Amino acid sequence: MFAAALFDLDGTLVDTEPRSRAAWRRLFLAHDVPLDEDVLASFAGRPGKTVLAENHHRFPGEPAVDELFAEAMSYATGTAPALPGAVALVRALHETGLPIGVVTSGTRDYAHAELDALGVRALFGTIVTAEDVSRGKPDPEGYLLGCARLGVEPAGTVVFEDASAGVEAARAAGTFCVAVTTADLAADLVLADLTETGRALGARLGLADEAFSTR
Repeated sequence: MFAAALFDLDGTLVDTEPRSRAAWRRLFLAHDVPLDEDVLASFAGRPGKTVLAENHHRFPGEPAVDELFAEAMSYATGTAPALPGAVALVRALHETGLPIGVVTSGTRDYAHAELDALGVRALFGTIVTAEDVSRGKPDPEGYLLGCARLGVEPAGTVVFEDASAGVEAARAAGTFCVAVTTADLAADLVLADLTETGRALGARLGLADEAFSTR
């Protein structure tokens, strides 16, 4: 049995990736900065300010990273839906008494707002955000902190991720990592979405196979 579960937020619990990609595209376009697919992909799963700092020299006049980040966030409007199976899995795990948490590269206010929109923020024992760590994903600091806050060992923790940076962070922390993606990521288990979790992990999560078909 796992002792705890930690979730990434964007792209794992909530389908914010299309909205985020559109915001980053708009930011670069607004400053007449060419944006190729490699740069755009580098934002996935990583702190936005970190990626902006890496590309800071490309912006005319080099406006402050904090200003660029705030501008990008102003473009990320609209409500993003939960990903299939996400809310059902969170609620099911909470009902079993398993400690659960979120480890995200987003800011605290952002994470709280997204989880409130899903109606699940109160179910998490800890929410680790960009303000809580000095090194973002792919560094394992966030997942190690999440485990420490929940009082569990990484080896007994399952992590749900969707991006290569997050998978790298989870595995470096020593957790069991489940990638929720159609990409070929080097996780311990790869699922198309969270509706498959009960069948794939079974008793290790303390959930019946049909836990999600009835929710």
